[in-house]
Amino acid sequence: MSDTMNIEDYLAQGGVLTAPGNVPARYRGELMRLMASFVDSELAASAGFASSINFAPGIKERIAASRITLEKADHAERVLAVMETFGTDANRYQAQHDWAARVARDADLGAARSGGDMRLSVLHYPITGWTDAVVMNVLQGLATGVQMTELTRVSYGPLAEVFREIAPREARHAELGLEGLEQIASTEAGKAAARDAIAYWRPRVAAGFGVAGSARYETLKGFGLRHTPNEQLLSRWEALVAEHLAALGL
Repeated sequence: MSDTMNIEDYLAQGGVLTAPGNVPARYRGELMRLMASFVDSELAASAGFASSINFAPGIKERIAASRITLEKADHAERVLAVMETFGTDANRYQAQHDWAARVARDADLGAARSGGDMRLSVLHYPITGWTDAVVMNVLQGLATGVQMTELTRVSYGPLAEVFREIAPREARHAELGLEGLEQIASTEAGKAAARDAIAYWRPRVAAGFGVAGSARYETLKGFGLRHTPNEQLLSRWEALVAEHLAALGL
Protein backbone atom coordinates (compact mmCIF):
# COMPACT_ATOMS: atom_id res chain seq x y z
CA MET A 1 0.00 0.00 0.00
CA SER A 2 2.52 2.57 -1.20
CA ASP A 3 0.00 5.25 -2.19
CA THR A 4 -3.61 6.34 -1.64
CA MET A 5 -4.98 4.48 -4.65
CA ASN A 6 -3.57 1.21 -3.38
CA ILE A 7 -5.09 1.83 0.03
CA GLU A 8 -8.47 2.47 -1.59
CA ASP A 9 -8.16 -0.76 -3.57
CA TYR A 10 -7.31 -2.56 -0.35
CA LEU A 11 -10.38 -1.12 1.39
CA ALA A 12 -12.65 -1.88 -1.55
CA GLN A 13 -11.57 -5.52 -1.30
CA GLY A 14 -12.53 -5.74 2.37
CA GLY A 15 -9.29 -4.56 3.95
CA VAL A 16 -9.19 -3.18 7.50
CA LEU A 17 -7.18 -0.24 8.82
CA THR A 18 -6.00 -0.32 12.42
CA ALA A 19 -4.37 3.01 13.32
CA PRO A 20 -4.71 6.72 12.49
CA GLY A 21 -1.33 6.73 10.76
CA ASN A 22 -2.58 4.28 8.13
CA VAL A 23 -5.60 6.38 7.17
CA PRO A 24 -5.64 8.50 3.97
CA ALA A 25 -7.06 12.02 4.24
CA ARG A 26 -10.36 11.48 2.39
CA TYR A 27 -11.08 8.29 4.33
CA ARG A 28 -10.29 10.11 7.56
CA GLY A 29 -12.85 12.79 6.73
CA GLU A 30 -15.61 10.27 6.11
CA LEU A 31 -14.67 8.24 9.17
CA MET A 32 -14.74 11.31 11.41
CA ARG A 33 -18.11 12.31 9.99
CA LEU A 34 -19.50 8.84 10.73
CA MET A 35 -18.20 8.91 14.30
CA ALA A 36 -19.44 12.46 14.92
CA SER A 37 -22.92 11.56 13.74
CA PHE A 38 -23.02 8.59 16.10
CA VAL A 39 -21.61 10.47 19.10
CA ASP A 40 -23.92 13.44 18.60
CA SER A 41 -26.94 11.17 18.15
CA GLU A 42 -26.16 9.21 21.31
CA LEU A 43 -25.63 12.37 23.36
CA ALA A 44 -28.86 13.88 22.05
CA ALA A 45 -30.75 10.62 22.66
CA SER A 46 -29.37 10.40 26.19
CA ALA A 47 -30.48 13.97 26.89
CA GLY A 48 -33.92 13.23 25.47
CA PHE A 49 -34.46 10.14 27.57
CA ALA A 50 -33.15 11.91 30.67
CA SER A 51 -36.05 14.32 30.36
CA SER A 52 -38.41 11.35 29.99
CA ILE A 53 -37.49 9.64 33.24
CA ASN A 54 -40.09 11.65 35.16
CA PHE A 55 -42.77 10.65 32.66
CA ALA A 56 -42.37 7.02 33.76
CA PRO A 57 -45.51 5.57 35.37
CA GLY A 58 -43.64 3.23 37.73
CA ILE A 59 -40.25 2.27 39.17
CA LYS A 60 -39.56 -0.43 36.56
CA GLU A 61 -40.15 2.03 33.74
CA ARG A 62 -38.07 4.69 35.51
CA ILE A 63 -35.17 2.24 35.77
CA ALA A 64 -35.46 1.39 32.05
CA ALA A 65 -35.39 5.07 31.03
CA SER A 66 -32.45 5.71 33.37
CA ARG A 67 -30.54 2.76 31.93
CA ILE A 68 -31.04 3.98 28.38
CA THR A 69 -29.97 7.49 29.41
CA LEU A 70 -26.78 6.16 31.04
CA GLU A 71 -25.79 3.68 28.38
CA LYS A 72 -26.29 6.01 25.43
CA ALA A 73 -23.97 8.52 27.11
CA ASP A 74 -21.48 5.69 27.67
CA HIS A 75 -21.67 4.66 24.01
CA ALA A 76 -20.95 8.24 22.97
CA GLU A 77 -17.93 8.29 25.27
CA ARG A 78 -16.55 5.06 23.78
CA VAL A 79 -16.71 6.32 20.20
CA LEU A 80 -15.42 9.73 21.24
CA ALA A 81 -12.37 7.93 22.65
CA VAL A 82 -11.66 6.64 19.12
CA MET A 83 -12.06 10.18 17.78
CA GLU A 84 -9.47 11.31 20.34
CA THR A 85 -6.86 9.12 18.66
CA PHE A 86 -7.34 11.33 15.58
CA GLY A 87 -6.74 14.49 17.61
CA THR A 88 -10.26 15.42 18.76
CA ASP A 89 -10.39 17.34 22.03
CA ALA A 90 -13.03 15.25 23.84
CA ASN A 91 -13.74 17.76 26.60
CA ARG A 92 -14.30 20.57 24.15
CA TYR A 93 -16.28 18.37 21.78
CA GLN A 94 -18.87 17.17 24.28
CA ALA A 95 -19.45 20.69 25.62
CA GLN A 96 -19.90 22.49 22.29
CA HIS A 97 -23.64 21.87 21.81
CA ASP A 98 -26.82 21.80 23.87
CA TRP A 99 -27.70 18.12 23.49
CA ALA A 100 -31.11 18.66 25.10
CA ALA A 101 -32.10 21.37 22.56
CA ARG A 102 -35.19 20.54 20.51
CA VAL A 103 -37.15 22.17 17.69
CA ALA A 104 -40.90 22.81 17.76
CA ARG A 105 -43.01 19.67 17.82
CA ASP A 106 -44.63 20.53 14.47
CA ALA A 107 -41.35 21.35 12.69
CA ASP A 108 -40.56 19.37 9.54
CA LEU A 109 -36.82 18.88 9.17
CA GLY A 110 -36.91 15.88 6.85
CA ALA A 111 -33.41 14.38 6.97
CA ALA A 112 -31.73 17.78 7.51
CA ARG A 113 -29.41 18.47 10.43
CA SER A 114 -30.16 21.47 12.59
CA GLY A 115 -28.38 23.52 15.24
CA GLY A 116 -24.83 22.82 14.15
CA ASP A 117 -24.33 19.28 15.45
CA MET A 118 -24.46 15.97 13.59
CA ARG A 119 -27.28 14.17 15.38
CA LEU A 120 -29.92 12.36 13.32
CA SER A 121 -32.79 14.70 12.47
CA VAL A 122 -35.28 12.65 14.51
CA LEU A 123 -33.35 13.58 17.66
CA HIS A 124 -34.18 17.26 17.20
CA TYR A 125 -37.85 16.64 18.02
CA PRO A 126 -39.22 16.85 21.59
CA ILE A 127 -40.71 13.96 23.55
CA THR A 128 -44.01 14.92 25.16
CA GLY A 129 -44.97 12.06 27.47
CA TRP A 130 -44.38 8.43 28.44
CA THR A 131 -46.21 6.82 25.51
CA ASP A 132 -44.45 9.22 23.16
CA ALA A 133 -41.07 8.29 24.67
CA VAL A 134 -41.74 4.54 24.44
CA VAL A 135 -42.91 4.69 20.82
CA MET A 136 -39.95 6.84 19.80
CA ASN A 137 -37.58 4.43 21.57
CA VAL A 138 -39.11 1.41 19.83
CA LEU A 139 -39.03 2.89 16.35
CA GLN A 140 -35.58 4.45 16.67
CA GLY A 141 -34.27 1.44 18.59
CA LEU A 142 -35.24 -0.89 15.74
CA ALA A 143 -33.63 1.55 13.29
CA THR A 144 -30.43 1.57 15.34
CA GLY A 145 -30.41 -2.22 15.30
CA VAL A 146 -30.60 -2.22 11.50
CA GLN A 147 -27.90 0.43 11.24
CA MET A 148 -25.67 -1.53 13.64
CA THR A 149 -25.39 -4.25 11.00
CA GLU A 150 -23.43 -1.64 9.02
CA LEU A 151 -21.49 -0.06 11.86
CA THR A 152 -20.13 -3.32 13.26
CA ARG A 153 -18.48 -4.01 9.87
CA VAL A 154 -16.76 -0.67 9.24
CA SER A 155 -13.25 -0.97 7.86
CA TYR A 156 -11.57 0.91 10.71
CA GLY A 157 -10.86 -1.94 13.11
CA PRO A 158 -10.78 -0.12 16.47
CA LEU A 159 -14.14 1.51 15.72
CA ALA A 160 -15.74 -1.72 14.52
CA GLU A 161 -14.67 -3.35 17.77
CA VAL A 162 -16.34 -0.60 19.82
CA PHE A 163 -19.53 -0.93 17.78
CA ARG A 164 -19.57 -4.70 18.32
CA GLU A 165 -19.40 -4.07 22.08
CA ILE A 166 -22.18 -1.48 21.89
CA ALA A 167 -24.58 -3.40 19.62
CA PRO A 168 -26.04 -5.83 22.23
CA ARG A 169 -26.85 -2.98 24.61
CA GLU A 170 -28.50 -0.97 21.85
CA ALA A 171 -30.57 -4.06 21.02
CA ARG A 172 -31.61 -4.28 24.67
CA HIS A 173 -32.80 -0.66 24.56
CA ALA A 174 -35.21 -1.61 21.77
CA GLU A 175 -36.35 -4.65 23.78
CA LEU A 176 -37.06 -2.45 26.80
CA GLY A 177 -39.12 -0.20 24.56
CA LEU A 178 -41.10 -3.13 23.19
CA GLU A 179 -41.81 -4.34 26.73
CA GLY A 180 -43.12 -0.88 27.59
CA LEU A 181 -45.18 -0.67 24.41
CA GLU A 182 -46.77 -4.04 25.11
CA GLN A 183 -47.93 -2.72 28.47
CA ILE A 184 -49.28 0.48 26.90
CA ALA A 185 -51.11 -1.49 24.18
CA SER A 186 -52.88 -3.66 26.75
CA THR A 187 -55.75 -1.15 26.86
CA GLU A 188 -57.75 0.46 24.08
CA ALA A 189 -56.88 3.94 25.35
CA GLY A 190 -53.23 2.99 25.33
CA LYS A 191 -53.47 1.67 21.78
CA ALA A 192 -55.08 4.90 20.61
CA ALA A 193 -52.32 7.00 22.20
CA ALA A 194 -49.66 4.68 20.78
CA ARG A 195 -51.10 4.94 17.26
CA ASP A 196 -50.96 8.74 17.46
CA ALA A 197 -47.32 8.58 18.55
CA ILE A 198 -46.48 6.05 15.82
CA ALA A 199 -47.99 8.34 13.20
CA TYR A 200 -45.78 11.17 14.47
CA TRP A 201 -42.47 9.32 14.89
CA ARG A 202 -42.53 6.79 12.06
CA PRO A 203 -41.77 9.19 9.16
CA ARG A 204 -39.22 11.06 11.28
CA VAL A 205 -37.29 7.89 12.08
CA ALA A 206 -37.52 6.76 8.45
CA ALA A 207 -35.88 10.00 7.33
CA GLY A 208 -32.75 8.98 9.23
CA PHE A 209 -31.99 6.28 6.66
CA GLY A 210 -31.21 8.94 4.04
CA VAL A 211 -32.20 9.12 0.40
CA ALA A 212 -32.47 6.24 -2.05
CA GLY A 213 -29.78 6.04 -4.70
CA SER A 214 -27.32 8.11 -2.66
CA ALA A 215 -24.20 9.02 -4.63
CA ARG A 216 -22.27 9.37 -1.39
CA TYR A 217 -23.07 5.76 -0.53
CA GLU A 218 -20.77 4.59 -3.34
CA THR A 219 -17.88 6.56 -1.86
CA LEU A 220 -18.49 5.08 1.57
CA LYS A 221 -18.83 1.60 0.12
CA GLY A 222 -15.48 1.98 -1.61
CA PHE A 223 -13.92 2.86 1.73
CA GLY A 224 -15.54 -0.11 3.47
CA LEU A 225 -17.56 2.22 5.70
CA ARG A 226 -20.91 1.13 4.23
CA HIS A 227 -22.08 -2.18 2.77
CA THR A 228 -25.84 -1.93 2.21
CA PRO A 229 -27.72 0.87 0.38
CA ASN A 230 -30.04 3.20 2.30
CA GLU A 231 -33.17 1.86 0.65
CA GLN A 232 -32.38 -1.73 1.67
CA LEU A 233 -31.76 -0.72 5.28
CA LEU A 234 -35.02 1.24 5.28
CA SER A 235 -36.88 -1.77 3.90
CA ARG A 236 -35.48 -4.01 6.65
CA TRP A 237 -36.58 -1.51 9.28
CA GLU A 238 -40.07 -1.17 7.81
CA ALA A 239 -40.48 -4.96 7.88
CA LEU A 240 -39.35 -5.15 11.52
CA VAL A 241 -41.68 -2.32 12.53
CA ALA A 242 -44.64 -3.91 10.76
CA GLU A 243 -43.92 -7.26 12.43
CA HIS A 244 -43.64 -5.89 15.95
CA LEU A 245 -46.59 -3.50 15.70
CA ALA A 246 -48.83 -6.20 14.26
CA ALA A 247 -47.95 -8.49 17.18
CA LEU A 248 -49.17 -5.75 19.56
CA GLY A 249 -52.35 -5.04 17.62
CA LEU A 250 -51.02 -1.69 16.44
